[in-house]
Amino acid sequence: MPEYLDQEITYLPGVGPKRAELLNKELRIFSFRDLLYYFPYKYIDRTKFHRIAEVNANQAYIQVKGKVRTFEVLGDRRKQRLNAVFYDETGSMELVWFKGVKYIRESLKLEQTYVAFGKPSVFNGRVNIIHPEMEDEHSEQFKTGVLQAFYNTTETLKKRFLNTRAINKLQFNLLQSLGGKIYETLPPQVKEPLKLMALNEALKQVHFPENTRSLHNATFRLKFEELFYIQLKIVSLKHKRYDVFKGFVFSQVGFNFNKFYEDNLPFELTGAQKKVIREIRKDLGSGKQMNRLLQGDVGSGKTLVALMVALIAFDNGYQASLMAPTEILAIQHFNTIRKMVQGLGINMALLTGSTKTKERKLIHEQLESGELQLLVGTHALIEDTVNFKKLGLVIIDEQHRFGVAQRAKLWKKNTGVPPHVLVMTATPIPRTLAMTLYGDLDVSVIDELPPGRKPIDTRHFFENRRKQVYGFIRKQVDAGRQVYMVYPLISESEKLDLKNLEDGYELMKEVFPRYKISMVHGRMKPAEKDAEMQLFKEGKTQIMVATTVIEVGVDVPNASVMVIESAERFGLSQLHQLRGRVGRGAEQSFCLLMSSYKISNESRKRLETMVRTNDGFEIAEVDLQLRGPGDLEGTQQSGLGFDLKIANLGKDGEILRIARDMANDILDEDPRLEQEKNKLLLYHLSKMKNTEFNWSIIS
Repeated sequence: MPEYLDQEITYLPGVGPKRAELLNKELRIFSFRDLLYYFPYKYIDRTKFHRIAEVNANQAYIQVKGKVRTFEVLGDRRKQRLNAVFYDETGSMELVWFKGVKYIRESLKLEQTYVAFGKPSVFNGRVNIIHPEMEDEHSEQFKTGVLQAFYNTTETLKKRFLNTRAINKLQFNLLQSLGGKIYETLPPQVKEPLKLMALNEALKQVHFPENTRSLHNATFRLKFEELFYIQLKIVSLKHKRYDVFKGFVFSQVGFNFNKFYEDNLPFELTGAQKKVIREIRKDLGSGKQMNRLLQGDVGSGKTLVALMVALIAFDNGYQASLMAPTEILAIQHFNTIRKMVQGLGINMALLTGSTKTKERKLIHEQLESGELQLLVGTHALIEDTVNFKKLGLVIIDEQHRFGVAQRAKLWKKNTGVPPHVLVMTATPIPRTLAMTLYGDLDVSVIDELPPGRKPIDTRHFFENRRKQVYGFIRKQVDAGRQVYMVYPLISESEKLDLKNLEDGYELMKEVFPRYKISMVHGRMKPAEKDAEMQLFKEGKTQIMVATTVIEVGVDVPNASVMVIESAERFGLSQLHQLRGRVGRGAEQSFCLLMSSYKISNESRKRLETMVRTNDGFEIAEVDLQLRGPGDLEGTQQSGLGFDLKIANLGKDGEILRIARDMANDILDEDPRLEQEKNKLLLYHLSKMKNTEFNWSIIS
């Protein structure tokens, strides 16, 4: 009876309107279902009892069985505390409460046996437990589980006596009231091969586990179900796209592609690039619309692959567009591609917000006549006035920086048959995240660097090595190289003890008076920023002092040193992106991570990972494990509309793989879930949030 779980939380015994309002506001618990699926974040073993004589302040949570000998209320009316002497056959200790004094004094009886649970401490040489949880030794609730569940709560809730124990009691009340009202959500063909626990039992055991094995089986069942339905949704979108959307057939690999391959190829393709091009060529000739994600680390040669795919489009009489998130990046792509296709007679143009009206008008005309083959640009490409004659291929770089609706506008430039879509990212995405965020896309990975590229030598320095770092910078600049200095802040912060760009700029001028220095940050006007970057690119300045605006920016092969100040302040993914600004030339490049002495264990692990490896995918996996998936990038835009209640993409990769394999097997056999045995799956799939437009078609 699904309606029962959809009842408002206010109607659950022990809640009422005031508590319901707090649960709504603080934990977003509105219904019985929300509470049931509000899972514990940790468990404490309640199987062991300590004798009072054994208790000391170094222990974590403990429980003792004993009786209350005396009560004493101390302090005045405004600031009372309740002291109780609690004893067993080995000795006595104090139990102390600062809140709810009247309620606790009235609810506990002298000389009755209780189980006291809490964290011991010492005051005036005597062991005590402050705010212990007290249970009657015969309590039904106490007997339901031997592992104590702990729930995330807030200070506001704690002040209103809705702490973790109170939430535990509400869960108990809810489970008691459910009886046989929890119905199975997975059919036998999914449950039986994996020997999954029944849903009603899993929900009971996850809140009140009988033992560690029961808890493991319950969490596996609930994590699997959560990930399975997400994968079923994603894979069904992919099947739907294959069924509904036809694609242009690019049957020819002709003059443009072959001539470029023979005469213009800037370097020998890596094995990974060849493999990716084969995968894409297969898509383009299949008669289905291509929708492929191209992952590759910074400098792995994604632009070259994208160009070669565009050349296939030209050979088949179609136009292509390449959209980049910033004007600097669009100009960089345009100049790189124009240089590579020299002599091929490819008609290409650049369209950005800075394009003059006269040029813009010519571009519009040439696009509509089909004369213009490749249009490179920024958001300007999605303006209503931009119309193609025959758009066959859309390439989107760093696609996560565009909103879904923006990408859709470009995709909808064609009426009828949609163009093929290739989305590229230099942000390595962990496999588990890719299977969830981009599970409806076909994924290609370039996991080799072009020949001649040397791994970047990364080192970590504390403040006491600063002079050594400056000496190293001096040597590199004197040898003709250039240096980036990146800061987390533009100006000094009272709250954060971090290096800032403005002070850094003055310091660099002082330390290196002979060198010319550029400064770039987000508060500058675009024209000022571009002018400073251009000076650095042309070698007219030797050091660029910047914030993370250079994370995706100008390609300067001569820049061989990246110094990141307060490196402990940055996430792994961002550190890796920043490091990718160097190592683009033939010379050995270096990334120097500067940090204070006082850094957390997590920060230390991030910096150690950067020093140990240049592999973006390994870094992304570590980053996911350290940070967790958080607000999954793009999920709100993707239309999948899910958030994870119990699964963790950083830790549950194997469960995700099992879930995806099962979803694939089921949909391969029955793509529309029409068979009788799959009716339950179809029902629950239809309850997942849908959108009017199938965004998966445009990535």
